[in-house]
Amino acid sequence: MEFNENHLLVRETVRRFAQERIEPIAAEIDEAAKFPEETIRELGEMGFLGVCVPEELGGAGLDTVSYAIIIEEIAKVCGSHALGVAAHNSLGVGPLLYFGSDEQQKKYLPRAASGQMLISYGLTEPSAGSDAGGTKTVAVRDGDGWVINGSKSWITNASYAGLYVLTAVTDREKGTRGGITAFLVERDTPGFSVGKKEDKLGMRASDTAQLLMEDVRVPKESVLGEVGLGFKNFMQILDGGRISIGALALGLARGAYEYALNYSKERVAFGKTISKFQAIQWMLADARTEIEAAHLMIYDSAVRKDRGDKEFGFYSAMAKLYASEMAMRVTNNAIQILGGYGYCRDYPVERMYRDAKLCTIGEGTSEIQRMVISRRVLE
Repeated sequence: MEFNENHLLVRETVRRFAQERIEPIAAEIDEAAKFPEETIRELGEMGFLGVCVPEELGGAGLDTVSYAIIIEEIAKVCGSHALGVAAHNSLGVGPLLYFGSDEQQKKYLPRAASGQMLISYGLTEPSAGSDAGGTKTVAVRDGDGWVINGSKSWITNASYAGLYVLTAVTDREKGTRGGITAFLVERDTPGFSVGKKEDKLGMRASDTAQLLMEDVRVPKESVLGEVGLGFKNFMQILDGGRISIGALALGLARGAYEYALNYSKERVAFGKTISKFQAIQWMLADARTEIEAAHLMIYDSAVRKDRGDKEFGFYSAMAKLYASEMAMRVTNNAIQILGGYGYCRDYPVERMYRDAKLCTIGEGTSEIQRMVISRRVLE
Protein backbone atom coordinates (compact mmCIF):
# COMPACT_ATOMS: atom_id res chain seq x y z
CA MET A 1 0.00 0.00 0.00
CA GLU A 2 1.04 3.62 -0.39
CA PHE A 3 1.80 5.46 2.83
CA ASN A 4 0.77 9.07 3.28
CA GLU A 5 3.16 11.86 4.23
CA ASN A 6 2.69 11.34 7.97
CA HIS A 7 3.33 7.61 7.65
CA LEU A 8 6.53 8.25 5.71
CA LEU A 9 7.71 10.70 8.36
CA VAL A 10 7.04 8.16 11.12
CA ARG A 11 8.92 5.51 9.14
CA GLU A 12 11.93 7.74 8.58
CA THR A 13 12.06 8.75 12.25
CA VAL A 14 11.84 5.26 13.69
CA ARG A 15 14.14 3.80 11.01
CA ARG A 16 16.87 6.30 11.85
CA PHE A 17 16.56 5.61 15.57
CA ALA A 18 16.59 1.84 15.00
CA GLN A 19 19.71 2.01 12.86
CA GLU A 20 21.59 4.44 15.10
CA ARG A 21 20.57 3.34 18.61
CA ILE A 22 19.16 -0.19 18.45
CA GLU A 23 21.06 -2.08 15.75
CA PRO A 24 24.51 -1.51 17.35
CA ILE A 25 23.42 -3.22 20.60
CA ALA A 26 21.05 -5.89 19.23
CA ALA A 27 23.53 -8.79 19.22
CA GLU A 28 24.99 -7.86 22.62
CA ILE A 29 21.66 -7.70 24.47
CA ASP A 30 20.51 -10.92 22.80
CA GLU A 31 23.62 -12.76 23.96
CA ALA A 32 23.33 -11.41 27.51
CA ALA A 33 19.50 -11.67 27.61
CA LYS A 34 19.59 -8.08 28.87
CA PHE A 35 16.47 -5.93 28.79
CA PRO A 36 17.29 -2.65 26.97
CA GLU A 37 15.97 -0.18 29.56
CA GLU A 38 17.73 2.87 28.14
CA THR A 39 16.55 2.55 24.53
CA ILE A 40 13.04 1.55 25.59
CA ARG A 41 12.90 4.72 27.70
CA GLU A 42 14.10 6.76 24.71
CA LEU A 43 11.38 5.21 22.55
CA GLY A 44 8.89 6.41 25.16
CA GLU A 45 10.27 9.92 25.00
CA MET A 46 9.76 9.83 21.23
CA GLY A 47 6.11 8.87 21.64
CA PHE A 48 6.47 5.25 20.53
CA LEU A 49 5.13 3.78 23.79
CA GLY A 50 1.81 5.56 23.40
CA VAL A 51 1.40 5.34 19.65
CA CYS A 52 -2.41 5.20 19.53
CA VAL A 53 -3.08 7.02 22.81
CA PRO A 54 -4.87 10.37 22.21
CA GLU A 55 -2.72 13.47 22.56
CA GLU A 56 -4.88 14.76 25.43
CA LEU A 57 -3.79 11.70 27.43
CA GLY A 58 -0.12 12.19 26.61
CA GLY A 59 0.10 9.93 23.60
CA ALA A 60 1.14 10.40 19.99
CA GLY A 61 -2.42 10.07 18.68
CA LEU A 62 -1.35 8.05 15.63
CA ASP A 63 -3.25 5.38 13.71
CA THR A 64 -2.79 1.62 13.51
CA VAL A 65 -0.92 1.89 10.20
CA SER A 66 1.69 4.08 11.91
CA TYR A 67 1.90 1.59 14.74
CA ALA A 68 2.55 -1.31 12.35
CA ILE A 69 5.24 0.75 10.60
CA ILE A 70 6.97 1.39 13.94
CA ILE A 71 6.98 -2.29 14.92
CA GLU A 72 8.17 -3.40 11.48
CA GLU A 73 11.07 -0.94 11.37
CA ILE A 74 12.27 -1.83 14.88
CA ALA A 75 11.98 -5.56 14.15
CA LYS A 76 14.19 -5.22 11.08
CA VAL A 77 17.13 -4.72 13.43
CA CYS A 78 15.98 -6.23 16.76
CA GLY A 79 13.05 -8.49 17.50
CA SER A 80 13.42 -8.09 21.25
CA HIS A 81 12.95 -4.32 21.13
CA ALA A 82 9.99 -4.72 18.78
CA LEU A 83 8.31 -7.27 21.04
CA GLY A 84 8.71 -5.07 24.13
CA VAL A 85 7.20 -2.08 22.33
CA ALA A 86 4.40 -4.16 20.79
CA ALA A 87 3.37 -5.87 24.02
CA HIS A 88 3.27 -2.56 25.90
CA ASN A 89 1.28 -0.74 23.22
CA SER A 90 -1.24 -3.33 22.13
CA LEU A 91 -1.61 -5.62 25.14
CA GLY A 92 -0.78 -3.25 27.97
CA VAL A 93 -2.11 0.13 26.86
CA GLY A 94 -4.84 -1.30 24.59
CA PRO A 95 -7.17 -2.64 27.32
CA LEU A 96 -7.05 0.68 29.17
CA LEU A 97 -7.62 2.61 25.97
CA TYR A 98 -10.68 0.59 24.95
CA PHE A 99 -12.22 -0.51 28.24
CA GLY A 100 -10.80 1.75 30.94
CA SER A 101 -12.85 4.36 32.79
CA ASP A 102 -11.97 8.05 32.47
CA GLU A 103 -10.35 7.90 35.90
CA GLN A 104 -8.26 4.83 35.02
CA GLN A 105 -7.13 6.34 31.74
CA LYS A 106 -6.12 9.65 33.31
CA LYS A 107 -4.29 7.87 36.11
CA TYR A 108 -2.21 5.48 34.02
CA LEU A 109 -2.08 6.34 30.31
CA PRO A 110 0.02 9.53 30.48
CA ARG A 111 2.76 7.69 32.36
CA ALA A 112 2.51 4.66 30.08
CA ALA A 113 2.63 6.76 26.90
CA SER A 114 5.70 8.70 28.02
CA GLY A 115 7.67 5.60 28.99
CA GLN A 116 7.62 6.38 32.70
CA MET A 117 5.78 3.09 33.26
CA LEU A 118 5.41 -0.10 31.26
CA ILE A 119 2.18 -2.10 31.36
CA SER A 120 2.07 -5.90 31.13
CA TYR A 121 -0.81 -8.10 30.00
CA GLY A 122 -1.60 -11.16 32.09
CA LEU A 123 -3.78 -13.71 30.29
CA THR A 124 -1.68 -16.86 29.87
CA GLU A 125 -1.31 -19.35 32.73
CA PRO A 126 0.53 -22.67 33.14
CA SER A 127 -2.67 -24.53 32.19
CA ALA A 128 -4.29 -21.80 30.08
CA GLY A 129 -2.35 -20.96 26.95
CA SER A 130 -4.21 -21.58 23.70
CA ASP A 131 -7.16 -22.47 25.93
CA ALA A 132 -7.20 -19.01 27.50
CA GLY A 133 -10.63 -19.70 28.97
CA GLY A 134 -9.04 -22.30 31.25
CA THR A 135 -7.99 -19.56 33.68
CA LYS A 136 -7.32 -20.80 37.23
CA THR A 137 -6.52 -17.44 38.83
CA VAL A 138 -9.47 -16.50 41.07
CA ALA A 139 -10.79 -13.17 42.36
CA VAL A 140 -13.25 -13.19 45.27
CA ARG A 141 -15.28 -10.23 46.47
CA ASP A 142 -14.23 -8.94 49.87
CA GLY A 143 -16.17 -5.93 51.10
CA ASP A 144 -15.76 -3.14 48.55
CA GLY A 145 -12.81 -4.82 46.88
CA TRP A 146 -11.48 -8.10 45.56
CA VAL A 147 -8.84 -10.64 46.66
CA ILE A 148 -6.88 -12.31 43.85
CA ASN A 149 -4.98 -15.60 44.04
CA GLY A 150 -3.17 -17.39 41.22
CA SER A 151 -0.35 -17.04 38.71
CA LYS A 152 0.36 -15.97 35.14
CA SER A 153 3.04 -17.23 32.75
CA TRP A 154 5.01 -15.93 29.76
CA ILE A 155 4.32 -12.31 30.61
CA THR A 156 6.24 -9.83 28.44
CA ASN A 157 7.93 -6.89 30.23
CA ALA A 158 6.91 -8.49 33.55
CA SER A 159 10.03 -7.58 35.54
CA TYR A 160 9.97 -3.94 34.42
CA ALA A 161 6.26 -3.08 34.40
CA GLY A 162 4.58 -0.84 36.95
CA LEU A 163 1.04 -1.97 36.14
CA TYR A 164 -0.45 -5.32 35.18
CA VAL A 165 -3.71 -5.92 33.33
CA LEU A 166 -4.78 -9.46 34.17
CA THR A 167 -7.75 -11.80 34.18
CA ALA A 168 -9.26 -13.82 37.01
CA VAL A 169 -12.31 -16.04 37.42
CA THR A 170 -15.04 -14.21 39.35
CA ASP A 171 -17.94 -16.62 38.69
CA ARG A 172 -16.96 -20.17 37.81
CA GLU A 173 -20.53 -21.19 36.95
CA LYS A 174 -20.77 -18.65 34.12
CA GLY A 175 -17.66 -20.03 32.39
CA THR A 176 -15.55 -17.92 30.03
CA ARG A 177 -18.37 -15.83 28.61
CA GLY A 178 -19.43 -14.20 31.84
CA GLY A 179 -17.28 -15.55 34.59
CA ILE A 180 -13.89 -13.93 33.92
CA THR A 181 -13.07 -10.34 34.87
CA ALA A 182 -10.11 -8.08 34.06
CA PHE A 183 -8.27 -6.26 36.85
CA LEU A 184 -5.58 -3.60 37.14
CA VAL A 185 -2.89 -4.52 39.67
CA GLU A 186 -0.06 -2.16 40.56
CA ARG A 187 3.39 -3.60 41.05
CA ASP A 188 3.78 -2.68 44.73
CA THR A 189 0.46 -4.24 45.80
CA PRO A 190 1.05 -6.54 48.83
CA GLY A 191 0.99 -10.22 47.87
CA PHE A 192 1.92 -9.52 44.25
CA SER A 193 5.35 -10.54 42.94
CA VAL A 194 7.24 -11.31 39.73
CA GLY A 195 8.47 -14.88 39.55
CA LYS A 196 10.92 -16.82 37.43
CA LYS A 197 12.42 -15.10 34.39
CA GLU A 198 12.35 -17.39 31.35
CA ASP A 199 15.52 -18.34 29.45
CA LYS A 200 14.30 -18.36 25.85
CA LEU A 201 15.41 -19.53 22.41
CA GLY A 202 14.79 -16.14 20.83
CA MET A 203 13.65 -12.63 21.75
CA ARG A 204 16.17 -13.07 24.52
CA ALA A 205 16.46 -9.39 25.43
CA SER A 206 12.69 -9.13 25.80
CA ASP A 207 11.80 -9.75 29.44
CA THR A 208 9.48 -12.71 30.01
CA ALA A 209 8.52 -13.90 33.50
CA GLN A 210 5.81 -15.27 35.76
CA LEU A 211 3.40 -13.27 37.89
CA LEU A 212 2.46 -14.59 41.33
CA MET A 213 -0.54 -13.46 43.37
CA GLU A 214 -1.14 -14.51 46.95
CA ASP A 215 -4.09 -12.78 48.64
CA VAL A 216 -3.64 -9.69 46.49
CA ARG A 217 -6.26 -7.20 47.65
CA VAL A 218 -7.42 -4.57 45.15
CA PRO A 219 -10.19 -1.95 45.39
CA LYS A 220 -13.36 -2.12 43.29
CA GLU A 221 -11.90 0.68 41.12
CA SER A 222 -9.34 -1.87 39.88
CA VAL A 223 -11.92 -3.71 37.79
CA LEU A 224 -11.22 -2.96 34.12
CA GLY A 225 -14.45 -2.77 32.14
CA GLU A 226 -17.45 -4.65 33.46
CA VAL A 227 -17.38 -7.60 35.85
CA GLY A 228 -17.65 -10.80 33.82
CA LEU A 229 -16.56 -9.31 30.49
CA GLY A 230 -12.81 -9.71 30.93
CA PHE A 231 -12.40 -12.71 28.63
CA LYS A 232 -14.50 -11.19 25.85
CA ASN A 233 -12.61 -7.90 26.07
CA PHE A 234 -9.21 -9.57 26.10
CA MET A 235 -10.09 -11.55 22.96
CA GLN A 236 -10.87 -8.26 21.22
CA ILE A 237 -7.47 -6.93 22.28
CA LEU A 238 -5.78 -9.97 20.70
CA ASP A 239 -7.45 -9.18 17.37
CA GLY A 240 -5.49 -5.92 17.26
CA GLY A 241 -2.38 -7.43 18.79
CA ARG A 242 -2.10 -9.84 15.90
CA ILE A 243 -1.47 -6.91 13.59
CA SER A 244 1.60 -5.97 15.60
CA ILE A 245 2.91 -9.55 15.73
CA GLY A 246 2.40 -9.76 11.97
CA ALA A 247 4.32 -6.50 11.56
CA LEU A 248 7.06 -7.84 13.83
CA ALA A 249 7.36 -11.00 11.71
CA LEU A 250 7.41 -8.87 8.57
CA GLY A 251 10.23 -6.75 9.96
CA LEU A 252 12.32 -9.79 10.91
CA ALA A 253 11.80 -11.29 7.45
CA ARG A 254 12.64 -8.05 5.68
CA GLY A 255 15.78 -7.57 7.78
CA ALA A 256 17.00 -11.11 7.07
CA TYR A 257 16.16 -10.84 3.37
CA GLU A 258 18.00 -7.55 2.93
CA TYR A 259 21.07 -8.88 4.73
CA ALA A 260 21.11 -12.09 2.65
CA LEU A 261 20.54 -10.12 -0.57
CA ASN A 262 23.53 -7.86 0.08
CA TYR A 263 25.66 -10.82 1.14
CA SER A 264 24.83 -12.71 -2.07
CA LYS A 265 26.13 -9.80 -4.14
CA GLU A 266 29.50 -9.88 -2.36
CA ARG A 267 30.18 -13.56 -1.63
CA VAL A 268 32.22 -15.19 -4.38
CA ALA A 269 32.13 -18.93 -5.08
CA PHE A 270 33.26 -20.83 -8.17
CA GLY A 271 34.57 -17.60 -9.66
CA LYS A 272 31.42 -15.47 -9.39
CA THR A 273 29.14 -13.94 -6.79
CA ILE A 274 26.59 -16.40 -5.48
CA SER A 275 23.79 -14.04 -6.60
CA LYS A 276 24.54 -15.34 -10.09
CA PHE A 277 23.41 -18.87 -9.18
CA GLN A 278 19.80 -19.78 -9.88
CA ALA A 279 19.34 -21.55 -6.55
CA ILE A 280 20.14 -18.31 -4.69
CA GLN A 281 18.10 -16.20 -7.12
CA TRP A 282 15.01 -18.32 -6.51
CA MET A 283 15.37 -18.09 -2.74
CA LEU A 284 15.59 -14.31 -3.01
CA ALA A 285 12.67 -14.17 -5.44
CA ASP A 286 10.48 -16.27 -3.15
CA ALA A 287 11.45 -14.17 -0.14
CA ARG A 288 10.65 -10.87 -1.82
CA THR A 289 7.33 -12.19 -3.13
CA GLU A 290 6.23 -13.48 0.28
CA ILE A 291 7.35 -10.31 2.03
CA GLU A 292 5.30 -8.18 -0.35
CA ALA A 293 2.25 -10.41 0.16
CA ALA A 294 2.57 -10.22 3.95
CA HIS A 295 3.01 -6.45 3.75
CA LEU A 296 -0.28 -6.08 1.89
CA MET A 297 -2.15 -8.34 4.32
CA ILE A 298 -0.83 -6.64 7.45
CA TYR A 299 -1.44 -3.08 6.33
CA ASP A 300 -4.85 -4.01 4.93
CA SER A 301 -5.88 -5.29 8.35
CA ALA A 302 -4.46 -2.13 9.96
CA VAL A 303 -6.51 0.07 7.61
CA ARG A 304 -9.60 -2.00 8.38
CA LYS A 305 -9.04 -1.50 12.11
CA ASP A 306 -8.58 2.25 11.69
CA ARG A 307 -11.81 2.63 9.75
CA GLY A 308 -13.80 0.62 12.30
CA ASP A 309 -14.39 -2.50 10.22
CA LYS A 310 -15.87 -5.08 12.59
CA GLU A 311 -14.34 -7.87 10.49
CA PHE A 312 -10.75 -6.66 10.93
CA GLY A 313 -10.02 -9.48 13.41
CA PHE A 314 -10.62 -12.06 10.68
CA TYR A 315 -8.12 -10.29 8.45
CA SER A 316 -5.58 -9.75 11.23
CA ALA A 317 -5.67 -13.49 12.00
CA MET A 318 -4.88 -14.31 8.37
CA ALA A 319 -2.16 -11.66 8.27
CA LYS A 320 -0.55 -12.88 11.48
CA LEU A 321 -0.69 -16.52 10.37
CA TYR A 322 0.83 -15.85 6.97
CA ALA A 323 3.45 -13.34 8.12
CA SER A 324 4.72 -15.46 11.00
CA GLU A 325 5.11 -18.62 8.92
CA MET A 326 6.55 -16.57 6.05
CA ALA A 327 9.17 -15.15 8.44
CA MET A 328 10.28 -18.66 9.37
CA ARG A 329 10.78 -19.55 5.70
CA VAL A 330 12.60 -16.34 4.82
CA THR A 331 14.94 -16.36 7.83
CA ASN A 332 15.67 -20.05 7.27
CA ASN A 333 16.66 -19.37 3.66
CA ALA A 334 18.70 -16.34 4.70
CA ILE A 335 20.80 -18.67 6.86
CA GLN A 336 21.09 -21.05 3.90
CA ILE A 337 22.34 -18.26 1.65
CA LEU A 338 25.02 -17.32 4.18
CA GLY A 339 25.93 -20.97 4.69
CA GLY A 340 28.20 -21.57 7.67
CA TYR A 341 28.32 -17.86 8.43
CA GLY A 342 24.54 -17.82 8.73
CA TYR A 343 24.73 -20.46 11.45
CA CYS A 344 27.05 -18.32 13.58
CA ARG A 345 26.05 -15.59 15.99
CA ASP A 346 28.46 -13.16 14.34
CA TYR A 347 25.78 -12.60 11.71
CA PRO A 348 22.26 -11.31 12.47
CA VAL A 349 20.26 -13.80 10.40
CA GLU A 350 20.82 -16.49 13.04
CA ARG A 351 19.20 -14.25 15.67
CA MET A 352 16.39 -13.28 13.34
CA TYR A 353 15.60 -16.96 12.73
CA ARG A 354 15.39 -17.63 16.48
CA ASP A 355 13.29 -14.52 17.04
CA ALA A 356 10.87 -15.34 14.23
CA LYS A 357 9.80 -18.60 15.85
CA LEU A 358 7.95 -16.78 18.63
CA CYS A 359 5.70 -15.11 16.06
CA THR A 360 4.15 -18.51 15.26
CA ILE A 361 3.34 -18.99 18.97
CA GLY A 362 2.62 -15.65 20.68
CA GLU A 363 -0.84 -14.02 20.62
CA GLY A 364 -2.36 -17.22 19.31
CA THR A 365 -0.41 -20.08 17.74
CA SER A 366 -0.65 -20.78 14.02
CA GLU A 367 -3.10 -23.55 14.89
CA ILE A 368 -5.33 -21.12 16.82
CA GLN A 369 -5.23 -18.69 13.90
CA ARG A 370 -6.43 -21.45 11.61
CA MET A 371 -9.28 -22.16 14.02
CA VAL A 372 -10.26 -18.48 14.06
CA ILE A 373 -10.10 -18.25 10.26
CA SER A 374 -11.92 -21.52 9.55
CA ARG A 375 -14.65 -20.70 12.05
CA ARG A 376 -15.34 -17.48 10.15
CA VAL A 377 -15.28 -18.97 6.64
CA LEU A 378 -17.59 -21.82 7.71
CA GLU A 379 -20.24 -19.53 9.21
